[in-house]
Amino acid sequence: MISEFDTQPQPSCEDEIQTGLLSVEAALEKILLMIEPIVKTELVPVQESLGRVLAEDLFSPIDVPNHTNAAMDGYAVHSSDLEKQKLCVIGTAWAGRPFNEALKPGECIRIMTGAVMPENSDTVIMQENVKRKDNIIYVASEQRPGQHVRQAGEDLNIGSLALSAGRRLFPAELGVIASLGIADVPVIEKPKVAFFSNGDELRSINETLDVGEVYDSKRYTLNAMLTRAEANIIDLGVVPHNPKRLEETFQQAAANAYLVITSAGASVGDAEYVLDILKKIGEVKFWKIAMKPGRPLSVGKIGPSAFFGLPGNPVSVMVTFYQFVLPALRKLSGEKNIAKFRCSARLTRNLKKRRGRTEFQRGILKLGDDGTLIVENTGEQGSGILTSMNQANCFVILPAESEGADVGDIVTVEPFAGLI
Repeated sequence: MISEFDTQPQPSCEDEIQTGLLSVEAALEKILLMIEPIVKTELVPVQESLGRVLAEDLFSPIDVPNHTNAAMDGYAVHSSDLEKQKLCVIGTAWAGRPFNEALKPGECIRIMTGAVMPENSDTVIMQENVKRKDNIIYVASEQRPGQHVRQAGEDLNIGSLALSAGRRLFPAELGVIASLGIADVPVIEKPKVAFFSNGDELRSINETLDVGEVYDSKRYTLNAMLTRAEANIIDLGVVPHNPKRLEETFQQAAANAYLVITSAGASVGDAEYVLDILKKIGEVKFWKIAMKPGRPLSVGKIGPSAFFGLPGNPVSVMVTFYQFVLPALRKLSGEKNIAKFRCSARLTRNLKKRRGRTEFQRGILKLGDDGTLIVENTGEQGSGILTSMNQANCFVILPAESEGADVGDIVTVEPFAGLI
């Protein structure tokens, strides 16, 4: 079954303006509507939870810090003694080795960063602000009551929300979890993703090429992108143009994965070949998008599994993956914040474009001499030039209505950092 868009002739990445195309924004909205987050969860050790999505709200079982402590090396005193010219040092407190006596008026202790503040103290004087002779210190003026002290629960109170469900866990989050004394973390199951390439001209990298054959670089690119997206990968290899074999592969993929991805060969006929099979065993939602590169993109369902048919050209595969598949994977993984980071930069090279499609040109983003962001494209932007991606560190996004941009114009960029 094919719905919404059943068009002839079929598009390629390099075609110019064509009517009846779905906008990038509308396409993404439709994709996200058809994705249901995974509900299965598992407990993993905190040191293995990096990159995973938190399945439940985490509440603090303790105060963090769990005791009032010194924020600086120095001397712990009571603020009422700050006006005195000299104080008597009666001991030392180290992190993990507290001083267990109460201070009397006129007394202080030497204290190290992180050490528990002794009873009857509320202020730390930095060691740089005192002069010491034997057990007597002389305090510099202009000290503030309560300075350089971290209060118990200053970061988190017992019972307060530490991390919300749906948050992807990065190093800072792992540090927070460890600070709560939590050893095992409830996370959402990794999404199983099955993928394969389709095309008689494709060969694996350990095979010898005959005339007209190419190495299947796209499958290795997909594997790497899926790995970075924290997917559980099922690589089904290269499937030749054989209807029975292709249908069996689709059925196998859908039976074992939440999401199925295929990358066709470089010709229009390859995309048509895949769509014919999908009409038989599944449902195609749409397959023409007003974007460059990447217009011949098919999206649909095979049973409960979502399906993405990516274009044949290498750059188109990467662009469509990052603009559509990655947000879908993030929603599938239960991640709440799936918005991509975009910012503005000033162009240092003219960019050519025709109206009608949103373009994702590969760019180099950097700081200009004046400290502001500047960007230029990587040169030739053909959808088969994969080096345009490895030379770039961002997408330069030119809207559909744009007719290009000139030096000095402000354009929207999407940095690869955090994306790729």
